[in-house]
Amino acid sequence: METFNKGNIPTKLPGTGTSIFAIMSQMAAENNAVNLSQGFPDFPVSEELIEKVHFYMKKGYNQYAPMPGVPALRQAISGMFYDNYGVRYDPDTEINIAAGATQALFTAISAFIREGDEAIIFEPAYDSYAPAVILNGGLVKYAQLQFPDFSINWDALPRMITHRTRLIIINTPQNPTGSVLGKEDMEHLEKLTRGTDIIVISDEVYEHLIFDGLKHYSACLFPELARRTLVIGSFGKTFHATGWKTGFVLAPEKLMAEYRKVHQFVVFAGNTPIQYAIADFIGNKENYLHLGEFYQAKRDFFVKKLKKSAFKILPAHGTYFQLLDYSALSDLPETEFAKWLVKEHKIAAIPVSAFYKNGDDYKILRFCFAKKEQTLTQAAKILSEIK
Repeated sequence: METFNKGNIPTKLPGTGTSIFAIMSQMAAENNAVNLSQGFPDFPVSEELIEKVHFYMKKGYNQYAPMPGVPALRQAISGMFYDNYGVRYDPDTEINIAAGATQALFTAISAFIREGDEAIIFEPAYDSYAPAVILNGGLVKYAQLQFPDFSINWDALPRMITHRTRLIIINTPQNPTGSVLGKEDMEHLEKLTRGTDIIVISDEVYEHLIFDGLKHYSACLFPELARRTLVIGSFGKTFHATGWKTGFVLAPEKLMAEYRKVHQFVVFAGNTPIQYAIADFIGNKENYLHLGEFYQAKRDFFVKKLKKSAFKILPAHGTYFQLLDYSALSDLPETEFAKWLVKEHKIAAIPVSAFYKNGDDYKILRFCFAKKEQTLTQAAKILSEIK
């Protein structure tokens, strides 16, 4: 077969290769390792929720959903946010269902980034933000979260804003660090963007996975901020069903109108029977209100098992990820140490350097603790034996 133009195919993402998540998961499978790398649970989805999906499949709800999403689910989300935050989003004009939060993020970025626009993201950052900006002709500006607590430097941030700043993307609770933005952080952002045309994307997919008595301060709680913000959530994260790829977007009507212009051509609609099932399921608050306690118990279980290890445990106040500092064990760069762990000790994690544009290396790995106690016990035993 002839190569296209003698193999000189132009690329829009020249620095992008296979993701570290795919690499580490493949290595875990090849080495029969305990896989705490990719963020997915190894315990079952609620039987009740599965039965509801089956019910709607059997009932014949198997064709395209409306482009904005099934009305029953949009209404249920509106009620859920009013109950949880006292904020009302109109289910017809301000809520849209997405085929997962990553699709929602890509669509939101595509809707607002134009050629030459700037987007500010905070590193270490979830890996889909920057490529989506670049694919739409935008320029990414990287703000560094302050090590070791991964907080925002609010004194430095204003100096990054120019007349070309179009987007600021925040993530709380934050993947990969487990840090959480507080009320003062959101007030800083509200003040910083006041009187500007800056749009905010607030990635809140772990909103229910928050620990230690902390509160989730959604962007929707701050009126001036909410008027310029698209809030993005994920039922895959909330209900341990990452493979279902069902998320949602909340935004004021004018922003949502722009989002939907793009959404219809990216995916058009999400999975129909799953939307109906989730609409029923979130009608019962007990199905999501105690998730923080559930995952904090898993975090505490894992951390307790690691007390005698040589790893230093960094605080994780949200998500289902735990960062471990291995600097007392090795001087190897993070990616090399992560690969060594898989090959020599049969356990897989993600190097946090993969979440930095320039591969900043603090000798830290990210471990997913959304696992059964048996899996966490096995993982902790392996890690504790490394000297």
